[in-house]
Amino acid sequence: MRLWSHWGVLALPGLLLAACAVKPKLPPPSTDIDEAVFRTHVRMLASDDFEGRKPGTPGEEKTVAYLVEQFRKLGLKPGIGESFLQPVPMVESVAGADASLSIAGSHATLNLAYGKDMVIWSKSGLPQAELRRSDLVFAGYGIVAPEYAWNDYAGIDVRGKTVVVLVNDPGYATKDPQVFKGGAMTYYGRWDYKIEEAARQGAAGVLLIHDTDAAAFGWQVIQNTWTGAQLYLAAADGNAGRAVIEGWIEKDAARALFAAAGLDFAAAAAAAAHAGFKATSMGVQADATLHNSVRQFTSSNVIAVLPGAGRRREYVLYTAHWDHLGRDPARPGHNVFNGAIDDASGVAGLMALAQSFIRTKPGADRSIVFMALTGGESGLLGSEYYVVHPVFPLRDTVAALNLDGLRNGGPTRDVTIFGLGNTDLEQYARAAALLQGREVTPEPKPEQGLYFRSDNFSFANAGVPALYERGGIDDTARGPVWGRAQLDDYIAHRYRQPSDQYSPNWDVRGALDDLRLYYGVGLRVANTRRFPRWYPNSEFRVSRDHKTSP
Repeated sequence: MRLWSHWGVLALPGLLLAACAVKPKLPPPSTDIDEAVFRTHVRMLASDDFEGRKPGTPGEEKTVAYLVEQFRKLGLKPGIGESFLQPVPMVESVAGADASLSIAGSHATLNLAYGKDMVIWSKSGLPQAELRRSDLVFAGYGIVAPEYAWNDYAGIDVRGKTVVVLVNDPGYATKDPQVFKGGAMTYYGRWDYKIEEAARQGAAGVLLIHDTDAAAFGWQVIQNTWTGAQLYLAAADGNAGRAVIEGWIEKDAARALFAAAGLDFAAAAAAAAHAGFKATSMGVQADATLHNSVRQFTSSNVIAVLPGAGRRREYVLYTAHWDHLGRDPARPGHNVFNGAIDDASGVAGLMALAQSFIRTKPGADRSIVFMALTGGESGLLGSEYYVVHPVFPLRDTVAALNLDGLRNGGPTRDVTIFGLGNTDLEQYARAAALLQGREVTPEPKPEQGLYFRSDNFSFANAGVPALYERGGIDDTARGPVWGRAQLDDYIAHRYRQPSDQYSPNWDVRGALDDLRLYYGVGLRVANTRRFPRWYPNSEFRVSRDHKTSP
């Protein structure tokens, strides 16, 4: 016994040394959404240092450099060869302080004040744009929609004239489910569609009548968004096909305009919402002058990719727009449009999702693309450019999952899907929501048409199934009435205003829930063999002859 004990004692130090040499196996990094990462990126991107992130300014340079640095740190691959940047050629046009619009009629002459009564611009690329004694035509909602048996331009020639049109579409005004989609906005309710259609009809000018309820934002948004530098994509023909003058007129100014023409605005608007409406010449003429300073520059979409494990030539896209409205030196006090919710939150979500996917083992079968897009606030310019010049073939792009304005607040019992009823991606979202104890609901204000106002629209319009969701309004602690009030307060007091700022007091639990849902949807889409589809009755349904890879 003594001998055995002696040798046991001698062997013990060696055994202990061997045991110390074996390192304990650490658990793999968590794939859960990292709150600290999310907060850090929102705080940085929404700080005054980034100057409101307007394309073509030092704010863009700082933003793009930051995004590239973060994508590199995450270990993602550049999306465009050796570069993370897709050049997007743009034009900036700034109207001079002498911009003018006057209406001459038999009953009165109106001189509309720029900013207060109207905002006009020109995307002709010319240093001067003008209308001279241009006849005004009230064209109702300015819609040509054969599938709805609707043509507001039937029987009238507006070539060389200026059309005056209402925002949204006739279904919004009537709430009749047999008229377009009733209270839900359609493709034709978009303000940019109306401008494009007026140009197709040959109009020299187009004026949109602003209405807070129908447009889903107040006149202050018009002032903040459509004054100052206006951005648009550079075109080979210099946008020769556009109307010379485009703009908004404030609703009270519109009433005065109709009165100057001897017309009742309310009666004319009501008539425009019913079948059989006929566009009418108003018997008044418009004079407008713009002196523009014009410059061309190149902005950037920032694109990173996490290659797939097996089907790496098929792609699931996560998108968010990095830009906001910049700064207004003429504004007293705080003059930076920080865009914390819109859309620093979405870009921060991209970063948090990228970290989670990098930590996912085994990796996703399809490639995951993280795309921070330019020009979202100026008409979805970055996504519009991308779908015409795709880095990854659209036929191999499985889905686009869009992050825009993540929820600032606590958890909700519901998940809002914008444009509900378009694609079976919604079933993936529904399943992920159920795992969180939440239910999918339609958007609370479908008349706002938010599906058409974010970058998912560009992809959907190009045939790529696109999903845009956000935490709903049924707050788990305070209920839906409180939740709706918070949303209304944001639209009224912070949306596209300098007050959209980050605070460390933000409750981001709702945003984190939404990012977890987006992670679950994206991972499922990336690992399934089938491509998502449009529902048969979707207005975006197109033929996509996808072939399943072996």
